[in-house]
Amino acid sequence: MSDMHDNKRFVERDRNWHPPAYAPGYKTSVARSPQQALISMQKPTASELSGPDFRQLRMGPHDNDLLLNFRDSGAPGLPVGERIIMFGRVVDQFGKPVPHTLVEMWQANAGGRYRHKNDCYLAPLDPNFGGVGRCLTDEQGWYRFRTIKPGPYPWPNDPNSWRPSHIHVSVMGPSISTRLITQMYFEGDPLIPLCPIVNTIKDADAVETMIGRLDMARSNPMDCLAYRFDLVVRGELQTYFENQ
Repeated sequence: MSDMHDNKRFVERDRNWHPPAYAPGYKTSVARSPQQALISMQKPTASELSGPDFRQLRMGPHDNDLLLNFRDSGAPGLPVGERIIMFGRVVDQFGKPVPHTLVEMWQANAGGRYRHKNDCYLAPLDPNFGGVGRCLTDEQGWYRFRTIKPGPYPWPNDPNSWRPSHIHVSVMGPSISTRLITQMYFEGDPLIPLCPIVNTIKDADAVETMIGRLDMARSNPMDCLAYRFDLVVRGELQTYFENQ
């Protein structure tokens, strides 16, 4: 997503940050880890190198406001839970902003349940919360969402595994093939070091790149706490992305 054609500015990715594809402690990785050598794309086609251009994408008035966007679909009121602001910048490893890129996010509700047909957790669905949002970064790479802090939830990795509270984040590069996906965890959550997925990442600094930091200066008094989550898309200071 940075200038890959200027070799003088190219910074090689540190592969030691990334977990192995086969991580038995994270049980679902066993079945989906590659069984054969990966194929290197030496001659990418136009579809790997170009588009889409999101500058002309028409956003709804509440696409980045999860407190209100489900009401646009007929929800009767406001969602239950701790109201928060999630914001930050998308930049490259040199601090250059990435403008007009699409940032998407999805999450569980305050009880830890997703609005998805395959989520059978006993926590109730919130009739006023959809759990998805999107926005475009501005000229300086800033993005912003208003939402509810998601709850932790159990998952069947072992008899008592719990996912920390987290928000999934997708950032689009200059083409469909450069879409990056990560998760934002919350500063101070005691479940972070206990999570089998987090523990596939052996570098503590890489884990730190996925933690949103409380920012009282950006919080709205008597309304929302704010968490800053910057996304660095390339190089030695990059955010850990789970699909790299």
